[in-house]
Amino acid sequence: LAIAYYPKEELRTFWGHTFRWPAQLFLRSWCKRAITTGLGPLKTMAKTLLRLEEGLLNYFEHRISSGPMEGTNNKIKTVQRQSYGIRDREYFELTLYSLHQTKYALVG
Repeated sequence: LAIAYYPKEELRTFWGHTFRWPAQLFLRSWCKRAITTGLGPLKTMAKTLLRLEEGLLNYFEHRISSGPMEGTNNKIKTVQRQSYGIRDREYFELTLYSLHQTKYALVG
């Protein structure tokens, strides 16, 4: 039970590092330990993290997240779905330009 619990929870501390080199040491150490557990999903995750290591570590140099961009892309997809059948391209473009002013509320 402890082996299955600690690696997943410990990985959250990766984002708490301030500098790239300690984060890199932590990530490589975590992945090595995760692979040695022999647990399939954990090994797969560790190998994926190692493959994406450079991109993950770039965060510590630039502190930029792709979250806002992905959110905007999701809003654009929502507008596309909602405007299906509207043939006025100019109206569609104006709708996209006004996305930053739109506030969405959860319904339910």
